[in-house]
Amino acid sequence: MKNKIPEFNSEDSEREFWAESESSDYIDWSQSKKVILPKLKPSTKKISLRLPEIMIEELKVLANKRDIPYQSLLKIFLAEKIHQEFHS
Repeated sequence: MKNKIPEFNSEDSEREFWAESESSDYIDWSQSKKVILPKLKPSTKKISLRLPEIMIEELKVLANKRDIPYQSLLKIFLAEKIHQEFHS
């Protein structure tokens, strides 16, 4: 018998729970079915952003150290700063 998934007060608390929990303790994955969502639209939006060349080069160096694309690292940095501003 699988454990009951708890009720969550926020997305953050749910995120923390699943980061620390084994999903197979709560979900019987053998009963799962493959689903195709053909009309699902990405939740991202393209923007144009002008940055100094040196900043882009430094970002690429840092991203290379982490073995991720520099655009992804930029999103990580932005998300961290936004979170910091809202929670400080």
